[in-house]
Order: sequence, then structure tokens, then C-alpha cells
Amino acid sequence: QVQLVESGGGSVQAGGSLRLSCAVFGLTYSRYCMGWFRQAPGKEREGVAAIDSDGITTYADSVKGRFTISRDNAKNTLNLQMNSLKPEDTAMYYCAAALDCGPYCIGGRCYTRGQGPLPYNYWGQGTQVTVSS
Repeated sequence: QVQLVESGGGSVQAGGSLRLSCAVFGLTYSRYCMGWFRQAPGKEREGVAAIDSDGITTYADSVKGRFTISRDNAKNTLNLQMNSLKPEDTAMYYCAAALDCGPYCIGGRCYTRGQGPLPYNYWGQGTQVTVSS
């Protein structure tokens, strides 16, 4: 049974840092592209960062230079180091796994590699991040 379990969320003031982790069970982790997504109330789920099986990373423009995604294939874990947090980073954060994470276009919208939700087969339950001003 595949399970993705996120941890590390919490409340922090603007400018602070948090480190999210995702423990993955039940799949050959090293073969999978892994991504972090977030969803704020009333908004669409959006890609934050992704790292493929070769270790190549992609980031949403809104988090470039502030967030760093990493993976440990020996421990089947995924991490997201979030620095210089802003109130607009407040959301539920999800980790997800895909054998092939894109890129693709659908409905006139195109997603760069790892940033679109469609290829991801497995999702965690999410961890809440709240950033106060």
C-alpha cells in the first residue's frame, strides 16, 4: 500500500523558515518524480517544487530563491526547506509522486516539468503552513 506522510508544517511569522518532510512507503521511491503542491482556501492547487529521479529540480516562480526541494533515496524521504516565508505562502502543502511528471498542456494551459498535478498518481494528506504578517 502506497502512503505519503507529510510533516513539519506549522505557524511562523513572515521572514521565518519551515522545513517540510514527506515519508514515502510502498513504492520504488528512487524511480519516482516527487513534487510539493499547495492549496490555499478558495484557490486552485498549485505546483511549488519538484525533483525528478535524476535529481533535476523545478520551482514555481513565486518561490524561486526562497524554497529548496531535496530528496533522500536511501531514506525514502522528500524535503522542502522554506525560507523568507511570506503571508501568501499560507496554504495546505501536499507531497505527491509520479513516474513521469511532465511537462504537458491541457485546456490551453501548459505546465513545466513537475508543476502540473495531472501526472501525479499518489498524494499525501497535507500539512498546514500558516505565515502571519
